[in-house]
Formats: sequence, structure tokens, C-alpha cells
Amino acid sequence: MSDATPTPGTPADESPDFDAMTRDIAEVPAVEVIVTVAVNLMSAAAVKLGLTEDGDKHKDLDEARKLVHALAGLLDAGATEISSFHAAPLRDGLKSLQLAFREASVVPDEPGQGPGEKYTGPVFG
Repeated sequence: MSDATPTPGTPADESPDFDAMTRDIAEVPAVEVIVTVAVNLMSAAAVKLGLTEDGDKHKDLDEARKLVHALAGLLDAGATEISSFHAAPLRDGLKSLQLAFREASVVPDEPGQGPGEKYTGPVFG
């Protein structure tokens, strides 16, 4: 059992084992952490863009903009750290999300002003 204090509403026997979590994350290479975060951002952005089976049910372009912008910033900062082997498909996914955002917008952003274009430059179809 961990020394961690359980969060309110969480039974004591279900409290997180922070020591085990720290050991687990210490064993994960930085590249894997960066790629995992990028994939999570991509997935969340796709949902907010309405690109899932549920389509418009979860569509929220304001939220999608934030997620795509954060993904672009992460890839811009981390690309040299994760190698082109990992960065290239993530950049392709980012561009697809940026194009989907542009297509979903009622009033498209000016070229270079869309989500993440601060880092990628203008995105065209």
C-alpha cells in the first residue's frame, strides 16, 4: 500500500501508487512520451473536429483549434528530438487536421492564421 493520501471519493484501497508510477515513467524513453502525447493530441483534435463515427456530436472547433495548435507546438519543439522516422507521420497527421479544421470552419482563417500555422506556415490542400 502506498503512503499517498487517497483523493476525496476514492476508497483507500484504490489510492494511486505514486512510487510505482514514478518507476514506470522513469523506464519510458523520452521519444515514446513525446509521440504518445502527440498521438493523444491528434486523437482529441479529430474528435473535436467531428471526424469520428459520432461526427458532429462532439464537434467543437474552439477546442479543436487549441488541440491542433498545441500539437503543432509540440512537434515544432520536439521534431529534432524524436527523429524524422517518428516526426514525419506526425507532421502528416497534423497537416490533415489543419486541413480538416479549415474545411470545417464556416469562416476560414486567413492563410498562416489557422491553428498551428504559427509553427508550420500556411497549410493548403
